[in-house]
Amino acid sequence: MSTIGMWFRRDFRIQDNTALYEAVMHAKREGSKLLFFYHLDPKFIRKRSNHHLYFFQSLSVFKEELSKIGVTLHLLYGNEQTAFEKLLSDIELQQVYFNLDEVGSGLQRDLYVKSLLMEKKIQVHSFHDSHIHSTSQVVKNDGTHYHVFTPYYRAWLKKPKRKPKSIEAQLLKEVCICVDSLSNGEEILKNTISSSPIKWDKIGEKQARKQLSSFLEDSIYAYHEKRDIVFESGTSGLSKYLKTGNISARTVYDHVSQCYGLGSDVGVETYSKELAWRDFYHSVHYHFPLSKEEEINLKYKDLKWNEDESLFQSWCEGKTGFPLVDAAMKQLNETGWMHNRLRMITASFLTKDYLISWKKGEQYFEEMLIDYDESSNIGGWQWAASVGTDAVPYFRIFNPITQSKRFDSKGEFIKLYIPELRNVDIKHIHEPYKMNDLEQAISGCILGVDYPYPIVDHKIQRERAIELFKTHKSEG
Repeated sequence: MSTIGMWFRRDFRIQDNTALYEAVMHAKREGSKLLFFYHLDPKFIRKRSNHHLYFFQSLSVFKEELSKIGVTLHLLYGNEQTAFEKLLSDIELQQVYFNLDEVGSGLQRDLYVKSLLMEKKIQVHSFHDSHIHSTSQVVKNDGTHYHVFTPYYRAWLKKPKRKPKSIEAQLLKEVCICVDSLSNGEEILKNTISSSPIKWDKIGEKQARKQLSSFLEDSIYAYHEKRDIVFESGTSGLSKYLKTGNISARTVYDHVSQCYGLGSDVGVETYSKELAWRDFYHSVHYHFPLSKEEEINLKYKDLKWNEDESLFQSWCEGKTGFPLVDAAMKQLNETGWMHNRLRMITASFLTKDYLISWKKGEQYFEEMLIDYDESSNIGGWQWAASVGTDAVPYFRIFNPITQSKRFDSKGEFIKLYIPELRNVDIKHIHEPYKMNDLEQAISGCILGVDYPYPIVDHKIQRERAIELFKTHKSEG
């Protein structure tokens, strides 16, 4: 009897998991047995960031969910060579199934492991799974890729969308096997999770589906109106589940598409477009593989960014003196998540008000975001910094005060994350530096003591940002 390996990576779910579905169908058809495994890489275990700690908590929940239906997820520990050599020495595998990565370090890992397995005469089956459309599916008539979202989106809409595929839990139990000697990463995962300073809740495939149902019932029809209001529950709340693969983008799209004609189609279409943006940035990253370290728009490659580390730290810690920016950064640091409108505002502030490189902000978000998606994060930061593909023009700069008044009009979000400002009158909540001494005393917020004065003048910095780009453009 042959044995098939199912290698999980960032697809912690049973339903609509492409590689898993194909592996199970093969095992059922051929009478093979299926071994589930995940590779714990020491270099990621050592990183104590929100991003990785949340990911490993999600892995642990997935392992528990499988255990409840009688299926073991084996944890292999070590670098790629060590982990896979142990796997192959402990059990004779004929085939390995997995959902591939098309970008970043995941792509390099896949190429290496695939080569290692093929040298051992093991058949490798890899599948596109993490996005609705792969990087090769939405292209121009001449086969080249899109640089601009709008024509990409028009082409994306025309492509048929594959329906989700389901698997019975009983079938998994029947075809899966357990090999006790393989799980040498059990204690390492337990220790990693137990030492995490944040314990997140509502993790896993069941919670992802509950969140999707809640969004479709309560929020999607007003999504276009409320998604930017930072104190409202107007977003889908699905990004962290898509990151860890607790739910597939296909499943989300399939359910969303069924909402057309049942309420505001504008809200439904607006959200569907966000799923297309996710595919678009993934495609851009694939075609610009160096975009994590290099501006896609090469004419801005050598911009002379500000390298003031103290300014950068004030941004990271939420101590800029601009309440909405500071509240957003505190939300990120405390919860590992940030509202999308706030991601744009904080990115614009770092790159256009502080004139600090987008790369530093992108790297900080990588550490702190539990829903960190490399392609979308890079795309978003290069957009805000005006150095990427289809980016905001460099002269269009977010005013942090205007944005604050527009998207947190009553200052509710600000007061939630900055307790020092909770008693500040609404007329000053967006600009506390305008309070006089008496108003400061009444509010219990003394500027320069309880809350900082603005470190920079937005009007001046706006002109400097425009000059930075204009001068560089003329030099280029």
